[in-house]
Amino acid sequence: MLDANTQRHAVPIQRGLHVEPLIGLEWSEALEQPSGLAPESPAAGRRTWVHRAPEPQVLSLYRAVAAAQPTLSAPWWLHAVAAGTLGSRREGFAVEDRVAKLLDARPGWVFVPWASDGDAGYWEYMPSERALTEPGMPTTLAHTHRHSGWIDVLAVHAGPAPAPIAVAGLPDLRANLSRLESLRP
Repeated sequence: MLDANTQRHAVPIQRGLHVEPLIGLEWSEALEQPSGLAPESPAAGRRTWVHRAPEPQVLSLYRAVAAAQPTLSAPWWLHAVAAGTLGSRREGFAVEDRVAKLLDARPGWVFVPWASDGDAGYWEYMPSERALTEPGMPTTLAHTHRHSGWIDVLAVHAGPAPAPIAVAGLPDLRANLSRLESLRP
């Protein structure tokens, strides 16, 4: 039997152990979706802590984590609210809901719920894949915080993704949807 001194030294030193700061773990939990069915719309996916907790608490945690990790995964609207370019989480939800209502009514558009952590998902225009001669990505619409129209479209493509097309909000999307649906690689 080993004495206490020997036992203490017998514990192997674990090299390469990765320890994540607690605030990073807290953020991961804040974005974690409860288990269940995949949401069929952005509204149905708003079940995480960042979607339901008081907005000042969400912003406070986001800012604390973003200070340590500038490339933080977070919903597009949270980046925009924190930057002061969007008034509130509710305004972001309204943008997502209006786009969902428009695209749900159009044939060919499919909501894809699995985006990056915390994001609402994105939309794919499935008929655009017919323009491809090899496997690739259909025309894709996603929300963004990089401009005040809050909508980016990627044209159908195989290989590297093209530069996103900035859409100047819902009226611009509605007016140009047929053109966006007819984009070619």
